[in-house]
Amino acid sequence: MLDPKAYRDAMSEIASPVHLIATDGPAGLAGMTVTALASVSDQPATLLVCVNRHSPSTPRFLENKVFSVNSLGVEDRALSDIFAGRTHEHFAEKFSHGAWRKGLTGAPLLVSALANFECRLVEAKEVGTHFILIGEVVAVARCDEGASLLYHRRGYRRSEEHS
Repeated sequence: MLDPKAYRDAMSEIASPVHLIATDGPAGLAGMTVTALASVSDQPATLLVCVNRHSPSTPRFLENKVFSVNSLGVEDRALSDIFAGRTHEHFAEKFSHGAWRKGLTGAPLLVSALANFECRLVEAKEVGTHFILIGEVVAVARCDEGASLLYHRRGYRRSEEHS
């Protein structure tokens, strides 16, 4: 069996965009920082995001059945740390940082995000320590400027801006 640390070390060599995912609904408000995200299809527009099944926020995503993906620019680096749990703020407290608005699904959308994706949860699959959340995208918004916040070799980086 492969050593988990060796796997994590190798994965740290892959630069990944940083996103905040957020949900609201009957189970309550929650959000977290993620880098494990991928497009699945454009017909219908579908994406997947991986969340740790032991996170206290995960049950809220599963019960609310809606979530947003908010792609961070470099200006929102501090939000990444807050939503990653590197501060002592939990659930709704995290949303006192940044400017947020409710989307069509009721999921919170970060106003300063480079892109927002509003999703309805269509499937949650448990794999190892994580859930793969598959969401059908029902609305998108994007900003035409700004550098993406990346996570590479266990530190933040910025993408190069292209005009």
